[in-house]
Amino acid sequence: MELNEALRTRRSVRKFTNYVVTDSEIREILEAARVAQSWSNTQVWEFIVVRDSNLIRQITETYGPKNPATRGSLNASVLIVACAKTGTSGCYGGRDVTALSNWFMFDLGVTVQNLCLKVHDMGLGTVVVGYLDHEACSKIVGLPRDFTVVAVLPIGKPSGEGIRDMPRKALKDFVHLDKFGTPF
Repeated sequence: MELNEALRTRRSVRKFTNYVVTDSEIREILEAARVAQSWSNTQVWEFIVVRDSNLIRQITETYGPKNPATRGSLNASVLIVACAKTGTSGCYGGRDVTALSNWFMFDLGVTVQNLCLKVHDMGLGTVVVGYLDHEACSKIVGLPRDFTVVAVLPIGKPSGEGIRDMPRKALKDFVHLDKFGTPF
């Protein structure tokens, strides 16, 4: 798939068929995530591939009340739990060097976007689930203390087309020249 087409047509998918995503497909998806850029090449991400239906149920129980991704996650053949090592990205010598102490979120955003685009390119679908109890999910997947769950991504074959052509802001509504408020 051509990049501009992928960027325009990728959508959050919350309904899946009973198709079972193969280990080979998962490796291909994770390879796209692996090559993402990160702060000083720290590569703080860790991904946990969850196939066990009991663990999938436990993870979805950490989702926020009425999270629209819950049902789809329960029907997906696999969840990928995206995690980050804390205290590394945005840090030198173990200390934050920016006012943003959670720079790992940016790094995970980059790698997760790679993952989402690859999933779409392969004819599969996913949604980034961030509305969850991150601490409870971290315990379920056995994360060490210096790691945190950032998001959960159910992956499967989309059931139906989903929502297309979501409204997007025009460039003039968020792009500025030299200073905020000056139109580009």
